[in-house]
Amino acid sequence: MADLGVSGYEDKLASFQAVTGIDDLDLCREILSAHDWDVELAVSSFISAPSGFAASNSDSWQGVEDLPPPPPHDVDGGPQPPGLAWKLVTLPISVVAGSLSLISGAVNLGFWIAGGVLSHSFRLLGLGFPATAARVDVPSSSSPNAPLITISSVAAEAATFVASFEREFGRGPAFVAEGFMDALQRSRRDFKMLFVYLHSPDHPDTPEFCSGSLCAEAVAAFVNENFVAWGGSIRSSEGFKMSNSLKASRFPFCAVVMAATNSRIALIRQIEGPKSPEEMLSILQQVVEESAPVLVTARVEAEERRNNMRLREEQDAAYRAALEADQARERQRKEEQERLEREVAEEERKRKEEEELREKAAREAVEKEAALARRRQEKAMSLGVEPEKGPNVTQILVRFPNGERKGRRFDSSAMIQSLYDYVDSLDCPGMENYTLVGSFPRVVYGPDKLTLTLMESGLHPQASLFVELVS
Repeated sequence: MADLGVSGYEDKLASFQAVTGIDDLDLCREILSAHDWDVELAVSSFISAPSGFAASNSDSWQGVEDLPPPPPHDVDGGPQPPGLAWKLVTLPISVVAGSLSLISGAVNLGFWIAGGVLSHSFRLLGLGFPATAARVDVPSSSSPNAPLITISSVAAEAATFVASFEREFGRGPAFVAEGFMDALQRSRRDFKMLFVYLHSPDHPDTPEFCSGSLCAEAVAAFVNENFVAWGGSIRSSEGFKMSNSLKASRFPFCAVVMAATNSRIALIRQIEGPKSPEEMLSILQQVVEESAPVLVTARVEAEERRNNMRLREEQDAAYRAALEADQARERQRKEEQERLEREVAEEERKRKEEEELREKAAREAVEKEAALARRRQEKAMSLGVEPEKGPNVTQILVRFPNGERKGRRFDSSAMIQSLYDYVDSLDCPGMENYTLVGSFPRVVYGPDKLTLTLMESGLHPQASLFVELVS
């Protein structure tokens, strides 16, 4: 073989890792070196070998729980398959067997390897999606025009396997079309164990086992009733990882696992090699009988947790209802108290306003009375002393609306204004607006005659006037 250079070997190593998913670089180098660095030949040998060379890859779970450990022998009593060291020693024999199987599946394998190499190359260049984050968009089955539904790559692999299995072998166990971890969580929710089938398309016993045993009516019905079934091809990413995690050494391979704590799975039973329907049914019945107490206990504990949670929710709901009722009553009490306080405050405000109005009216009345008193005093002072009788003195008699009469002497030279000052100086209520009127003939001594003298007005030597109120 010609020297490929450092970059050439690294490219082949990366391509082999992309297809097989093996993380151990030293193991990949040994396998490629044994096949003269022929990637296609090494992959074919790896796929067709009785057991994969790679150790378990780390996945979204921590690994397979060690309790209970898998039996040291196969269920039929056969010896345990040889280890990795023996496989490396007998690697040339595997190469020959892989070459024969490569001829029969050259076309499919060529496309598969090319796809893996391209996918890995794109990821190295940062142009592709990570393997754990790949998504597939498929249209909804309910309507061709419905929006695309995004599913994960592992779910797409599972759906592809289910369709391929039913198309090739007919109806068998009801494999779920979802990833392994989703199926494991489904089995945990349903309080069932997970039946795992790893499909090896190139194994000679696979067609007979699938059509004769897995698809047997009794076996399929028992699996569907007592297990959640998950299947995957070892040519798919997750199926290959599960073959490493479950240490599948012989095919056909089935296993029964159960969800354990700390994101781990407990391996209950491995079923390796071809089995008749009767053997499969007997093994699965034994597994169900042995694991029934664990599942019943888990179901009872979960029911108790649900009952306790429901009781707590009911108690919380009752407490919240009582609290809300108390809060509503307290709000109502506060609102009633605030209403009463507002009414009392409004009454107090009105009382104060009325009191202020009364006080204001009283002050105004006092002020008005004081103003009238000052006015009467000022008018009386402006009149001066009443003159004695004489030829130049005029006698005036004033009659008020209430029938009262008042009289006074004035100088004949005094003006009509003096008569108004005289009336204003008297303590007569209701005399704010008035007019002095003469009776025979009727003469109104209004504002236009205030500056006339008594002589000029014809009131000398004596006259009688009426006080006529002006409305």
